[in-house]
Amino acid sequence: DNISEIVGIMAAQEPSPPSSLEGNKPGFPKKILANNLEDKHLCNSCHKILRRPLQAQCGHRFCSFCFNKIVSSGPQKCSACIKEDLFEEPTSILKQGGAFPDNAARREVEALAAVCPNEGCTWAGTIKEFEASHEGNCDFMIILCPSCKELMRANEQERHNERECPERTLHCKYCKEPFLLKNIKAHDEICPKYPMICEGCAKKKIPREKYVDHIKFCSKFKAPCRFHVVGCDTSVSRHFCHNLLYLYAMGAALELQLQSEKTKVAELNRRCQELELKVSTFENIVCVLNREMEHSCTTMEAYNRQHRLDQDKIEILNNKVRQLERTVSLRDLSIVEMDGKMREMSAATYDGIFVWKISDFTKKRQDAVAGRAPAMFSPAFYTSKYGYKMCLRIYLNGDGTGRGTHLSLFFVVMRGHSDALLKWPFNQKVTLMLLDQNNREHIIDAFRPDISSSSFQRPVSDMNIASGCPLFCPLSKLDSKNSYIRDDTIFIKAIVDLTGL
Repeated sequence: DNISEIVGIMAAQEPSPPSSLEGNKPGFPKKILANNLEDKHLCNSCHKILRRPLQAQCGHRFCSFCFNKIVSSGPQKCSACIKEDLFEEPTSILKQGGAFPDNAARREVEALAAVCPNEGCTWAGTIKEFEASHEGNCDFMIILCPSCKELMRANEQERHNERECPERTLHCKYCKEPFLLKNIKAHDEICPKYPMICEGCAKKKIPREKYVDHIKFCSKFKAPCRFHVVGCDTSVSRHFCHNLLYLYAMGAALELQLQSEKTKVAELNRRCQELELKVSTFENIVCVLNREMEHSCTTMEAYNRQHRLDQDKIEILNNKVRQLERTVSLRDLSIVEMDGKMREMSAATYDGIFVWKISDFTKKRQDAVAGRAPAMFSPAFYTSKYGYKMCLRIYLNGDGTGRGTHLSLFFVVMRGHSDALLKWPFNQKVTLMLLDQNNREHIIDAFRPDISSSSFQRPVSDMNIASGCPLFCPLSKLDSKNSYIRDDTIFIKAIVDLTGL
């Protein structure tokens, strides 16, 4: 069963570019957990232990590989939301770029105690160590022989290749040339070093390539008489024939043939002399061409040396340019990061009171209606220098029960630097206001946190799930002539009660 399961996993995994381990595999098998398995550690797609987890907008977690596979053919509905009857557009729509790396879940999963799932292996450690050093390197994992397609453990591969594989390659003990095991008989038939035995003198271990030369000079090797063409059928050890009568019968005919051959030889000698003269002329021409060729080769070699020097200089300059480009890119990233931190610091307050100015209200409202940017986050603010970190989230076209009818306003608890020093869960009264710019009739809503809600527990990711007022303000108040919008700008105010802090 273990072998068939492993073969299935090998077949299901698509090959990935070697350039990256970031998300080219589905989750870890459940059998690696040394302790009890928890549902929060499982991918909502492959239902295995999360590998490089991503958290979608709906809050469900997926392996990076599984999420990218789901959205590779376009936006898809979250099957987990449908199964849990929590489906809500557009939050439950999975799409490219619609999820962020859940580093907290990743660290929690990578710290879990793990054992090797391969039968017979006693390795133990954490999931992080399993992925970094043991996965794919276990001596007990089942692999496939590329030659005979037989399944075996990794630690048996060397013995299989050397002794058992029917498709293995051997080296001839005589000529040292390689050949497949199944071709051993065919190779023995053609091996030039294969030892043979002389039928005449019974000498052994004569290499096949020297056997013909041996029998030519072997005094005991019997062969047909060289006069067998004229009727002698005797096999002799020396090239001697007693049937000389045949020689006398052939003598006269051979004499006449010899005269004819002499005439032909004379003619061939004459032609050879003519050819030698032509060859001498061609040799002189070839000598001249050789000198010119040598000169051309010398010139070409000089050009090639110069070209190689030029190529080396170009490569050095290219490396310098790439290094400068990387340096500039890193500095640009640092500048952008510093600008973001400066803007965040300039907008932050440390007394629990925050006023959020939202300009270009008309355009942002249109973007929310069209679904291009349904939600906006405010800059962070604090209850004190080392207090709770918070922000606001607003839906200009409403969210949930208020979608399309109300402006929805939510309060978000964020992960801060001093969370370890604070009391949890967060239990301070929160007041949310849409300010009347004539200072007459502010729209106000307030709530005290539900301490059993995950929204007010100590954050394990960058921010908790937002909580607040989906029916904060009817959109009809903002569509008619009002004093809440002036110069295409509205002001949202949040007040956190500091009592008890």
